[in-house]
Amino acid sequence: MRKDVIYLDNGNVSPVADEVFEAMKEYYLHSFGVPGGEFGHLLEEEASEALIKAREVIAGSIGARPEEIIFTSGVTESDNMAVKGAAFASEKKGAIVTSPIERKCVLITSEYLRKFGFEVRRLPVNRVGKVLPGTVERFLEDAILLSVQHANQEIGTVQDIKALGEIAHDKGVLFHTDATHSYMRERIDVRKLDVDLLTISAHVIHGPLGAGALYVREGVKIDPLLHGDSREFGLRAGHPDLPAIVGFAEAVKLYRDEHVEYMRGLQRKLMSELLQIEESRMNGPQPGPERVADNVNISFRGVEGEAVLMMASQRGVILRTGSACFDPSLQASYVIKALGVGVEYANGSVRMTLSRYNTPDEVERASEILREVIEKLRSISPLARKFRGKKISDVC
Repeated sequence: MRKDVIYLDNGNVSPVADEVFEAMKEYYLHSFGVPGGEFGHLLEEEASEALIKAREVIAGSIGARPEEIIFTSGVTESDNMAVKGAAFASEKKGAIVTSPIERKCVLITSEYLRKFGFEVRRLPVNRVGKVLPGTVERFLEDAILLSVQHANQEIGTVQDIKALGEIAHDKGVLFHTDATHSYMRERIDVRKLDVDLLTISAHVIHGPLGAGALYVREGVKIDPLLHGDSREFGLRAGHPDLPAIVGFAEAVKLYRDEHVEYMRGLQRKLMSELLQIEESRMNGPQPGPERVADNVNISFRGVEGEAVLMMASQRGVILRTGSACFDPSLQASYVIKALGVGVEYANGSVRMTLSRYNTPDEVERASEILREVIEKLRSISPLARKFRGKKISDVC
């Protein structure tokens, strides 16, 4: 791990664990065959065995059967496969129902389906990003798919997936959840949660980029995105990225419950320190069961998030903003805006995501640096001068 930075962007990509890298090297340098069919040469057989074992590990981590796991290149492909696959396999042109704070690969994919005659509906969320189950049923008339993420990528809100799944199935609607930002940090059992399709990825649990998976419940029909050979049970043609898949499984095997509790401790400390900065506010739920363990999202009144990111980066603190980095047009985060946050706070939102490799000392130093950055920016910011002396109620 790098010693010259305090890395707090693990929700974007996490560093690959040493053990994961070592496990992958074998399949780059020695057992480099492509998983074959029933008959294959030695290297193909070694690769096939590795793929089977990795599939068993991933399936076991969410209470699925191995044949229900489809390996993909990551979150975007898995979400596209779930949303487009369910739509194109449907016998009717019904509605796709999502929340307005989903990952863009769900939001944009569902909008794309309008071209093919599908309707798109957006569920309302409350001020901490929760979809309220009592509001969902009326959106599901003539729907074919409900897609609501397990934990939000920006504010860490954990949804009541079991309740949403029950409502969807009572209406005869398929249910997909993107669990990328809750996987291995929340207990996930696809049977108990009653989901049909579930997205997970390696890149935020100290596994490699380029390895993800889609759980497809037995009996659920989806159309493939890629056509060619019959790999991945006919749903994903092409050579699988075996080293990345092996790394994915190794990352899962390394994860422990104590890692999650450790991150919760860092989360509480970091959030407490940053909320002591004048005119700051938390975005999303309080730390606890409704917020995933690694997520901290704070808005600072009167500063621009991208300015915070750049100045913090110069001081060695790596974080993410809800404006510049999530939206190249430099608009405030669509997630933060959906919560009803006023512009003077929405533009100053920053997200920090922790990992088991972060330390209490790093959290302390990052808090001190961010305090200095915010004070510096406010001293030179026309935006800060605009809001200085005004109450929140005056501008919200």
